[in-house]
Amino acid sequence: MRQLKSALTESIGSVLPIAAIVFVLSVTIAPINAGVLVLFIFGTFLLILGMSLFTIGSEISMEPLGESIGVVLGKHKRIVIPAIICLVLGVLVTVAEPDLQVLAEQVPSIPNAVFIWCVAIGAGVFLAVAVIRARKNIPLARLLLIFYVAAMILAFFVSDDFVATAFDSGGVTTGPVTVPFIIALGAGMAAQGNKKNSSDNSFGLIALCSIGPVLAVLVLSICFKPEPETSSAVVAVAETTKDAFLALMRGIPEYGKEVFMSFLPVIGIFLLFQLLTRRFQARQMIKISFGLLYTYIGIVLFLTGANVGFMPAGKLIGAEIAQSGAKYWLIPVGMVVGYFIVTAEPAVHSLKKQVEEVTNGAISQRAMELALSVGVAVSVGISMLRVITGISILPFLIVGYSISLIIMFFVPPIYTGIAFDSGGVASGSLTTAFILPLALGACEVLGGNVMQDAFGVVALVAMTPLITIQVMGLSARVKQRSMIRKARRVLVSIDNDIMYYDCEDSTI
Repeated sequence: MRQLKSALTESIGSVLPIAAIVFVLSVTIAPINAGVLVLFIFGTFLLILGMSLFTIGSEISMEPLGESIGVVLGKHKRIVIPAIICLVLGVLVTVAEPDLQVLAEQVPSIPNAVFIWCVAIGAGVFLAVAVIRARKNIPLARLLLIFYVAAMILAFFVSDDFVATAFDSGGVTTGPVTVPFIIALGAGMAAQGNKKNSSDNSFGLIALCSIGPVLAVLVLSICFKPEPETSSAVVAVAETTKDAFLALMRGIPEYGKEVFMSFLPVIGIFLLFQLLTRRFQARQMIKISFGLLYTYIGIVLFLTGANVGFMPAGKLIGAEIAQSGAKYWLIPVGMVVGYFIVTAEPAVHSLKKQVEEVTNGAISQRAMELALSVGVAVSVGISMLRVITGISILPFLIVGYSISLIIMFFVPPIYTGIAFDSGGVASGSLTTAFILPLALGACEVLGGNVMQDAFGVVALVAMTPLITIQVMGLSARVKQRSMIRKARRVLVSIDNDIMYYDCEDSTI
């Protein structure tokens, strides 16, 4: 009961600021009809309850399962078997990720199944690469530099209509199902590896799993040569409170089915792992089973609230602001929403907790939250500027990733792993369910190119935390060096005093 109360308190604190912002906007510069507002309110309650159940369930199921598998794989002397297993795990867990399904429906001219399997294979291959990196102690910075430079080069050969989609795909693969599992998997494997670098190797799996789909989709876009389309998905609008309630009731079984399909691989992995290793006792099996059930219900409620409750409100608010004659209000509104919305992502809570544990409190959850919020606020502000002006996303990606790749050579390796992991985690369900519709609604009213101007929000949200968190690491290194210099001055001063008194004694 205490755990549920704590989870509810944390969820309320994360979601209510967003609800308050939407309510203020709805009665000021972006009025929306009562049915949509009621739908949003219902969605808010589902988000709070869903996030609470997810937090509890993830702690008692996904984390111990992922860590146990990581421990077992980490004990293998040969790297081939762990790499192959992680490749399969990455593909299976990614292929039915709910956020990926939503993005696949938006991509024109590429069949959904082809797009999904392409992204999943990219994630699986790079999860295997991440495991090999950790075992061989290859610097994460070196691999990130190579792969992101390759992505930027490939981007010049892809139509502008699909560059944003490719980088968006890297963000949606690290959703609420995959993140807790992969984070725990990395921690378990790092614990069995080089003890000296165990904290550094705990991070980086999500970072590499995010760049894999980007490269895969860029190559796929070159091969398919798809024709650009400017249409976007139509979001149903509730006219009455009854419509709102029925929309949510229809959404729960729909997302229940989607999430169940994404959970089947996790359940299969759990049962197969237990069958082969007998690692968990009967009591632990029951506890993990209940945890998986809590996680499942939590994600279903969360996604229903986000996609059914938040999406219509986001799209209508974007449209209302764009046509109000004060379109530049989209930038500050987007930044404020972005600042608070990242704290409501379930996967962010999992990452913050692990960072604090691995670093023994040196990087607090509050510091992580602040760095992520500032980064996402900036990225959403840039996204709204792009919607208004039609500026290409490629220059922002080149400059942003160049800055992040340069900084990583001046910060401790653990900050680089955390930063690039955070980029994938921050671009979660609420980004695709509220901020992306906000951009879509505004873009359609302003007559922009939806594929070029509105898409890319997820990509930018995944990019800016790379800079803010590494800047936090740079600041920590500067402070540490300053303290070392002060300590040395004190030691020199003490030594001089001792020498002085020794000289006095020798003259007596």
